[in-house]
Amino acid sequence: MSLPPSARAARPGVRAIALTVAAMFAFAANSILCRLALAHSSIDPASFTLVRIGSGVVALWIILAVGRKARAVGGTWRGALALFAYAGAFSWAYVTLSASTGALLLFGAVQATMVMTGLVRGEKLTGPQWLGFVLSLAGLTVLLMPGASAPPLAGALLMIAAGVAWGAYSLLGRGAADPLVATAGNFLRALPLAAVACAIASAAGTHQAPDGVLYAVLSGALASGVGYTIWYAALPSLSPVQGASVQLSVPVITALAGTLTLGEGISVRLALTSMAILGGIGLVIARRPRDL
Repeated sequence: MSLPPSARAARPGVRAIALTVAAMFAFAANSILCRLALAHSSIDPASFTLVRIGSGVVALWIILAVGRKARAVGGTWRGALALFAYAGAFSWAYVTLSASTGALLLFGAVQATMVMTGLVRGEKLTGPQWLGFVLSLAGLTVLLMPGASAPPLAGALLMIAAGVAWGAYSLLGRGAADPLVATAGNFLRALPLAAVACAIASAAGTHQAPDGVLYAVLSGALASGVGYTIWYAALPSLSPVQGASVQLSVPVITALAGTLTLGEGISVRLALTSMAILGGIGLVIARRPRDL
């Protein structure tokens, strides 16, 4: 979900807006589909990850072939490792987390990783940016504090790890000449990693019901493969701030979809911490001259 340096347009047209909305719904669908599969134990996390990545490989390479871009494999092994770490931690986290909580933790961890990396590299934050950053971290802390409405700690830590991995993946992908080709190559390289993890997990027992496999295929092929394709098509029409800001909608879309499709409730704690986390990130993004 990183933004290439070429994304500089200030006023996206109707096509760009439609593509952006579709991409945000696709990203939110990943959380819903994963939770649908794992909440009802219709597939184990290792198998879900393998099928998701494998389906993403097929979808991305079909898209590249149709666009006559199927050529030498792009991406890097470092990118593939970060992608696999994100996908695996994401799947195991959703065994216990609600869709809305998982999306919020993921998004917050991604942005925190990218901001902290910028600080380490010498970037400076203004007063409002520091306020937003501290507000976001405080929101994450309060969300994780013990209590009746607190998410399971193991699942929360796994989702934070997934966010850190996705932030690293985004940073590694900056400046890619063709981000879609790089993404397809990273998915292809991540496939054997997922296969090894699934083989190891099989010692403890794996299971793949038809509905669970279907959810994983939809997550990999549509929400991931097609979703990233749509996102990269929209990015040239968005400025870096627009591209980063619009991603604030993903946890909100996920929460609403989780309520409608999974019957998940939204606690007062989740609502308040969501406002703190997303509002804080909004402050950082709004005054950040460069891509997050």
